[in-house]
Amino acid sequence: MRRTALLRSCVVMASLALVLTGCATGADQAPGATSTPTTSAEPELGGELTVYAAASLKAAFDELATRFEQQHPSLDVQPIAYDGSSTLATQIIEGAPADVFASADEKNMQKVVDAGLASDPELFATNTLVLVVPAGNPGGIEGIDDLADPDLAVVLCAAEVPCGTASATLLSNAGVTASVDSYEQNVTAVLTKVAAGEADAGLVYVTDASTTDAVEPIEVDGADDVVNRYPIATLAGSANPDAADEFVAFALGEEGREVLAALGFGAP
Repeated sequence: MRRTALLRSCVVMASLALVLTGCATGADQAPGATSTPTTSAEPELGGELTVYAAASLKAAFDELATRFEQQHPSLDVQPIAYDGSSTLATQIIEGAPADVFASADEKNMQKVVDAGLASDPELFATNTLVLVVPAGNPGGIEGIDDLADPDLAVVLCAAEVPCGTASATLLSNAGVTASVDSYEQNVTAVLTKVAAGEADAGLVYVTDASTTDAVEPIEVDGADDVVNRYPIATLAGSANPDAADEFVAFALGEEGREVLAALGFGAP
């Protein structure tokens, strides 16, 4: 009996020794042992990012660029190129070295897509027009019908840019033939002339009218039926496609929607 008990004790002690040895071996990861690989963090975005955006996006994209840079300190967002979407589309097609294009309409984005320079653009905002007059309304304008008065100085966007196409549609729907003194290449130029008192009235986007106290907005019946839809895309041949994709996602995401909505843009 005594011998049997002694044998059992030896077996138990040997088993404990094996367990402890196994634990020590796992903890120390002896040579030859296989360890589970750890997942490394994605590399931080760096380099430069060049964005081409419709003139009406200036306030929104300046804010987005600032926030994006704060989140990616190693990345340098170049001063954004703002102009009429048709002008920007032409520059891109002719070889301008841009990474991202944000258009104020789908037509000009499609030109870039058709040229093989972008794919799968996504809508991120909408906008509508409003009639603006200089502060104090010196021309005594009451509505869109007054744009037909040849005694008033009226400025509109050129037909080839999105705000010009929208203006032409809005005027046509209202049955008004405007007496136009000048056509401008982007909506910012229209707003600038009206704000400076160089024109009695003009049609701009709601979002532009809200950026200055130098103009007074006058709502136009039917403006809600003429909606500009804004697409954005990473450009083929981008020198920094990872940063471009991330910026596009940022504009489409929650923070981008917040900035755009605060400035009066509608949801896509």
